[in-house]
Amino acid sequence: MKIFVAGATGAIGRPLLDQLLAKGHNVVALTRSQERAESLAAQGIEPAIADVFDADSVKAAISQAQPEVVIEQLTALPKTYSRESMSAAGPLNTRIRLEGGANVLAAAQAAGVRRYLRQSVAFWGIPGAGLADEETPLSLDASTAVAADARLVTEIERRLLETSNLEGIALRYGFFYGPGTWFNPDGDVAQQVRQQQFPIVRNGDGVWSWLHIEDAAIATVAAAEQGNRGVYLIVDDQPLAVRDWLPAFARSLNAPPPPRVSIEDALKLEGGADIVYYQTQMRGASNAKAKRELNFQPRPLEWMVNTVAAHAN
Repeated sequence: MKIFVAGATGAIGRPLLDQLLAKGHNVVALTRSQERAESLAAQGIEPAIADVFDADSVKAAISQAQPEVVIEQLTALPKTYSRESMSAAGPLNTRIRLEGGANVLAAAQAAGVRRYLRQSVAFWGIPGAGLADEETPLSLDASTAVAADARLVTEIERRLLETSNLEGIALRYGFFYGPGTWFNPDGDVAQQVRQQQFPIVRNGDGVWSWLHIEDAAIATVAAAEQGNRGVYLIVDDQPLAVRDWLPAFARSLNAPPPPRVSIEDALKLEGGADIVYYQTQMRGASNAKAKRELNFQPRPLEWMVNTVAAHAN
């Protein structure tokens, strides 16, 4: 198939392009940079030069490409994972997802694209027992930043799934780990863990769902090829409470055990209510639908496997 990728330079964009090429697809990738365009062409990818905030240039790029499928991975996330950096990046990240994404979606509709996939978030299901699935409501009344992102995700998904003249698919990814992510040995969170700046709040009851960045790419290609209209939770098989994954992550880095702090002390930090939500209320997600419909087979969480192996020896 001919597949147009918007957001090809982020953490997931690179492995996604590799997977698409490996499966024999004809790939067109959007970029603003002539230098990046030359790099894409050298990889066997057709570059399309346009600014996502320029609706006319995006429309022209997709019209010229005439793809069957558009995959939108637009984000503007910082390299550092801190309250300050996330707040600073927030306005552009919101704009690129709402305005930039709307321009790409409108251009895809005008060009007669058959199927449209976009990035979404797996970990905003309302707190509760068991794992969230695709029908679980999102946490619109949670702490400030969590609720804002849940509302943003809701709006983005609504726009896509209510578009009647193409097959809209929202891929709700778990927390990325692996090359180019915050949760890699050379990533920003790993550095924070080494410096004991990433504590466990209270009992660390919040459950996180993980996804290797390469598994995200594999699942995305499967959805482009055979997915059905609607939402997919794309996460691994091992949702874990903070009290379990964070100490194991620290051990895998040869870092000291994470410190523990009370909810009261966490609330004193900037963005403390959001920290408490992540650490104590977050709900894991089920990948049953992706396994059933996309034959999704995620790898085990890397540092849990390594930690178990080390203890066995």
